[in-house]
Amino acid sequence: MAAEQCHVMIFPWLAFGHMLPMLEFAKKLAAKGFRVSFVSTPKNLQRLPPIPASFTERLSLREIALPSVPGLPENCEATVDLEQQEQVQFLKTAYDRMGPPFEELVRRDLPELILVDFATHWVPEIAKRYGVATVFLSVYTAATLAYLGSPEELRSGKLRPSPEHFTVPPGWFNFHSLVAHRPDYAPTMMRNTHTPDASGVSSGQRLSSVIEGCDFVIVRSCKEFEGEYIDLLEKLYKRPVLAIGLLPPRLNLNTAIQPGTNSSSWSEAFEWLDNQRPKSVVFVGFGSEYKMPIHQIHELASALELSRMPFLWILRKPGIDNPGYPALLPTDFVNRTSNQGRVILGWAPQQNILAHPAIGGCLFHSGWGTIIESLGFGHPLILLPMVADQGLNAKLLVEKEIGYEVPRREDGSFSRDMVANSIRSVMASREGEGIRLKAAQMANIFGNHNLHDNYIDQFIEYFQSKILTQCKRG
Repeated sequence: MAAEQCHVMIFPWLAFGHMLPMLEFAKKLAAKGFRVSFVSTPKNLQRLPPIPASFTERLSLREIALPSVPGLPENCEATVDLEQQEQVQFLKTAYDRMGPPFEELVRRDLPELILVDFATHWVPEIAKRYGVATVFLSVYTAATLAYLGSPEELRSGKLRPSPEHFTVPPGWFNFHSLVAHRPDYAPTMMRNTHTPDASGVSSGQRLSSVIEGCDFVIVRSCKEFEGEYIDLLEKLYKRPVLAIGLLPPRLNLNTAIQPGTNSSSWSEAFEWLDNQRPKSVVFVGFGSEYKMPIHQIHELASALELSRMPFLWILRKPGIDNPGYPALLPTDFVNRTSNQGRVILGWAPQQNILAHPAIGGCLFHSGWGTIIESLGFGHPLILLPMVADQGLNAKLLVEKEIGYEVPRREDGSFSRDMVANSIRSVMASREGEGIRLKAAQMANIFGNHNLHDNYIDQFIEYFQSKILTQCKRG
């Protein structure tokens, strides 16, 4: 079957850390001639980056309204809209109620393949009714998936009956690994994985149903970085697992100004970067998903000042209770550090900043997307994971000797001294030289677009083979 005759439908979980890489994959397929339908809610689709004009005939955005459910605030259609982590369960409840209109969409415009996320546990059954193949597209590392275990383990938790079991690499790892959760976060991980929430389903049950209902699995990763984990996944899942590459974004030197942003502040920041020594500045950013409490922001600010290292900090706009700088940063912090660094409040072109020759390292939350962007430029990583899979990503980077995780107190909190010492160690000390060297070498993998385009071609070859041999409809 020719690519032009193939229709692929993609339905991500309602988080931009999932939607954006899946949209990137959709564009890759559209560029190869596939017809792609990208499904989400109206508000989320409006917030996605513009689709290039060359793809508009082959890549369409398909809306499904998000049902209202008790506990979910009005106009909240993605995790970034939620003020409290506890509200995610209500978003999942609303997401599950998108099933009937999604089935109607499938019935009206039948695809050859549906790519689903971890949360969409009801899609494989819909696909089966219409003779459509289903693939689980993971935006998590293969190491994270392997740590979570087989579908049986995800459902039952039999092999890890207590939080202590989540603090060490699991017994099914047949090679050396550091991937495990911190003791302070292990109870949260265990609860999130195995305890049903307001939706009536646990995250482990969702993921196990998706894996077992899919024809094969694809992972946003590459063999060159975590080949042993990808190979282990095939054994755990008992089905093919394909890497699709890292989907690294291409640097856009003509990045458009986002509506409502203060372009003058980040324009001034670029001017400041131009006057700094090469590889001297630490980039600081914790994404848009994690709502950092004010006390952590203040401790982090004090750490940057104490480090005496030049810094550029992208600080996301705070919630409605904290409307601006006075409550957000320590008193007179901006004036005291005016010669040392810059703070950009709100949106900034992160990739363009990471590409600047003055950037020499990154202090961040260990999100997989930012890891990919940072290592694409060979930056050593100072890791301060906060939630979800970030702690596992941090351990993977420490294992690969390209990152250093900030030490924590027993309760999981961090101090300004811990952060400041970590920054200096990675950025400037002799002890951090090995991390800097190995991280620089990672640019040959993470920044190699030809390598990752080849992974797309391999996926397409496998995909078309599956259609020709298993997915024909009479």
